[in-house]
Amino acid sequence: MNILVAIDLSPASAQVTEAARGVANLTGATVYVLHVAEPEPDFVGYDAGPAVVRTQVAEELHREHRAVQAFAKELREDGIDATALLIRGPTVKTTLKEAESLDAGMIIVGSHGHGMVYDVLVGSYSAGIIRKSRIPVLVVPVKDS
Repeated sequence: MNILVAIDLSPASAQVTEAARGVANLTGATVYVLHVAEPEPDFVGYDAGPAVVRTQVAEELHREHRAVQAFAKELREDGIDATALLIRGPTVKTTLKEAESLDAGMIIVGSHGHGMVYDVLVGSYSAGIIRKSRIPVLVVPVKDS
């Protein structure tokens, strides 16, 4: 079985990855640690815009890539088959598309529990995954430190 664990690189990501570790240890699953980076804004393209903007975007993606790699490395050090993935795009749609392409049997996400007002105004990533996923979703309740 393949497990897709979606992390946002907040302090909660460690708790979500820990849940994936537990499931993988019980099932022998392969774990794909996914961070979906913000899609490129329409007004900032790599073919247009000042060099400083392109440099900042590249540096941020490089930092995010290293962070995702670190989570996957920790899992591998515990004997779990783990791969890090960094993909840009709309978070819910990209996560579900990746889960499908990896033939994932489960998606693991965290829920920050911001509250109803936040979810109505901003939206809830975990709620979007639950509503649209065709495969089981494990939601890890987390509180940011």
